[in-house]
Amino acid sequence: MRKGKRLSLLIRLAIFALLIFVLFRWLSGGEAIMQASTVSVSKLLSFEEQGLPTYAKLMLKSPDAAVTVVDAQQISIPPASFSASAPEATLKIVDESEGKALQWVNDQGWVEWKFTVAHAGWYELSLDYKPLEGGNTSVVRGVQIDGQYPFAESQYIELERKWKDAKYPYAQNEIGQEIRPQQTELVGWSAKAAVNLSTSSEPLLYRLEQGEHTLKLVGEREAVALRAITFQSKKSLKTYAEYEKSHPASTSQVNWSEVIEAEHFKQKSSLAIQTDHWSEPYISPDPEGRIKYNVLGGQRWRLPGEWVEWELAVPESGWYEIDLKAFQAYRSGFKAYRTIAIDGEVPYKEMLHYGIDSKKEFEIVPLQEAEGKPYRFYLEKGPHTLRMTADASMLQPVSLALKDTLEQIAAFDRHIRLLTGNYSNKSFDANMDSTRTWNMTKFDPDIEKKLKGLIDHLLDIREAINGLNMKNSDISEAIKGSVDILAIMLADVDQIPNKINDFATIQNNIGTWMSTLTQQPLLLDSIAVHTSGAETSLKVPTALSRVPYGFVEFARSFYMDYDMRKHNKKKALTIWVQRGRDYVDLLRELVDQDFTPKTGIEVNINLMPNPNMLILGNAAGDVPDIALGVGEATPADFAMRDAAQDLSVFPDFNDVFDRFIPGVRRALTYNGGTYGLPEVENFQMMFYRTDIFERLNLKAPDTWDDVFNILPTLQENGMTMNYPKADFMTQFFQNGADLYSPDGLKANLTSDAGQQAFKRWTELFSKYNLPIEIPAFFQHFRDGDIPIGIGDFSTYLQLQVAAPEITGHWKIAPLPGIKQANGEVARWSPQGVSAAMIMQKSERKDEAWEFLKWWTSKEVQSQYASDIESFYGIEFRWNTANIEAMKSLSWPNDDLIALREQTRWAKNLPYVPGYYFLAREMDFAWNRTVMDRMPAQESLEQAQLSLQREMNRRQKDFGIEGKDGLHIQQINKPYEWEGSLK
Repeated sequence: MRKGKRLSLLIRLAIFALLIFVLFRWLSGGEAIMQASTVSVSKLLSFEEQGLPTYAKLMLKSPDAAVTVVDAQQISIPPASFSASAPEATLKIVDESEGKALQWVNDQGWVEWKFTVAHAGWYELSLDYKPLEGGNTSVVRGVQIDGQYPFAESQYIELERKWKDAKYPYAQNEIGQEIRPQQTELVGWSAKAAVNLSTSSEPLLYRLEQGEHTLKLVGEREAVALRAITFQSKKSLKTYAEYEKSHPASTSQVNWSEVIEAEHFKQKSSLAIQTDHWSEPYISPDPEGRIKYNVLGGQRWRLPGEWVEWELAVPESGWYEIDLKAFQAYRSGFKAYRTIAIDGEVPYKEMLHYGIDSKKEFEIVPLQEAEGKPYRFYLEKGPHTLRMTADASMLQPVSLALKDTLEQIAAFDRHIRLLTGNYSNKSFDANMDSTRTWNMTKFDPDIEKKLKGLIDHLLDIREAINGLNMKNSDISEAIKGSVDILAIMLADVDQIPNKINDFATIQNNIGTWMSTLTQQPLLLDSIAVHTSGAETSLKVPTALSRVPYGFVEFARSFYMDYDMRKHNKKKALTIWVQRGRDYVDLLRELVDQDFTPKTGIEVNINLMPNPNMLILGNAAGDVPDIALGVGEATPADFAMRDAAQDLSVFPDFNDVFDRFIPGVRRALTYNGGTYGLPEVENFQMMFYRTDIFERLNLKAPDTWDDVFNILPTLQENGMTMNYPKADFMTQFFQNGADLYSPDGLKANLTSDAGQQAFKRWTELFSKYNLPIEIPAFFQHFRDGDIPIGIGDFSTYLQLQVAAPEITGHWKIAPLPGIKQANGEVARWSPQGVSAAMIMQKSERKDEAWEFLKWWTSKEVQSQYASDIESFYGIEFRWNTANIEAMKSLSWPNDDLIALREQTRWAKNLPYVPGYYFLAREMDFAWNRTVMDRMPAQESLEQAQLSLQREMNRRQKDFGIEGKDGLHIQQINKPYEWEGSLK
């Protein structure tokens, strides 16, 4: 017995020792230290650019940009004295305390000014601006000199809004958890130089020759007022050594420090920057087992140009040091860069892009030189501001070089496929005989040279990345793996045709990391400002301090109340949400912040992980008042069974539904009543590769006839187009065919227009040989072998997030359509939606309607969309169905124009009893015609008979057999947007 106990004790001690070893191993990091890079920026940027030059390339070719213009005069341009403007730009001149200002009350058109330059040179552009009431996003304007964009970054100059928490300290809910506060915009005038911290830590420079010039601002996003426009000579920033010499030596004997809570900031540049909660020893303030928003940033403060500003005050004039308590482990091996400004000015060059190393836990980060000597800041007695701005300029050369190399790899992939005929019209995957013997140098004598060039480029990029971080990183490992793949190809180039899919592997491996390359996440707990040698209260946990802290947290779980359901109000609205927890948590925060305080209506919100819960709950008499996130067919399904509330009975219903495109209403309507409101939509658009179309001298098709005209050229070059096989409704609606009779009681597939639509749909595959099944349109579009196709919202997000190497080389456009007699192109297409509905059994229908009005309003949808995207990234974009809130999202202007045009033509399918047979029968009809070669008319007639049989059966079940009909809304005219689409 004693031996057993002794053995058990030894085993436990061994396990404990192993855990301690692993813990310390983890805390120590263990990354390999690298040498500084010997790869020059000029070598990284040695490639030729297409189109507008990037700012980095322009500066590389302009060594005189570093020279300050001698005797240069400041050039002031009164905004109200513009010389020309576009008709669509809505402008007002107003009187301000400091003179006249120009109010540009929309984001349309352009405004132009004339000015004279006395001395040639490089100038900074500064704008005194005030964002006008609009969305939650920053103002964006393009800057042209003499009618041209001088560099690519000048197309999008951002003028941010300023925000702060509406309340601090934060309010708490029933169980003591903090509630994230609403954000308040700080409206007022700001002066800002044109900057882009993705490419430069300093203001952008514009080359101005002596003489007359024009400045043109081009509307891109949001309304703005302008009070002053100034060109001034490049400012010369001191080095730290020069800065020290320019201020008096320290004579103070004061031993002083102050700690600023990071979450208690004065203002910030974006709603995306948010507080978060953290629990560990010495975190400030300690959450004590509750949710307490005690840290700031992380992934919610990652985009270049985003800044946060804090207030501080020092007791006397003198030299001070700054320490950060920071967590930076979001990108393994990568530094996070911040531009540090005091009272609105960067004090010296070393603060332009200060790098904070990657660590696996919170650490105290003194702002210091590489040798460990603290940087000092001379502050006059009294209040000051400290601003930290995310900066990615150090990574811009690497990012541009990597993007170019991936483009070269994609082009090489297409080149090999074209040489070897390695494509298939059915699946468009590799279709090659692996036993065939190749002599690739015969087809391309330079193939080895090209491969060697790709390998060298990738190795240079890897060395540059490791040199910046002084350690290995995830992306450098991905590059190494890609180099190994290319090296195997180089060793035996005749095997390349059999390894063709490895090019896609390389693009996936590197592209995944490249999409986050310029992101700069940093989490802050506290900031300490102190005199030299003074102690601060900043502490970080040790392995030993975590043990008692963990025990206390564990003990709290036995007696602290964490169950919100026990606090659900019995008289509150009950809402079930069929979405992920992240969406539900954010909705709950918004309700606590805004809806309940405004209306006094309490709300209980619960997850609905399975839509069947709603069906089962309805059968059992246990249903919520409101269901959110349900499929577009669900309101009609429940209406057929008298289980959903008709929303059109509310007196202000029409005003509320004016928030949405009329064409989507058909899906939410049954027998004259409307049973749901749309929340988010899923559009279909045409995607095309602009670089490939330019190379093939093709234009983006506007009609289906245009599509048929470009297909031969694409197919001659081993390419094709993607059309979703299941999408028959677009062809029917564009040809003027409805799938049901106006009364909704009969199938209407075999009308003349229906037969024409069916023929066109099937001929896309039988006559024009489009691929039947494409497992991943996104990947083929990225590779370039399918440079055009019809895709949805998920395709758009995939390309934005996971295909950075083709950024700027693709566009979206409205769907091809059919030209009408009046010259207009009909682009009718369904637009999928998720919906919100009120249950018929609800006893709080009026309160539920108040909630739906609040939830679908422009203001709430804009805020929710902005918050969810800023918290979790563009891949979580909330594509709101509210047509006004839709404009507030951060769409590129050209994309928004295309989306608005296609949205005009939304025409959804009405849901009638037996509707579920339609998709099945159309699929059967397609198979009979395309695969079995049955005549289209005969196949469609079979589908009509089968569908009608099921409709009759379901009409009988629901007791509507022989009645007047279901009053289906007819949509014959596109929606007309107010204002110009540009």
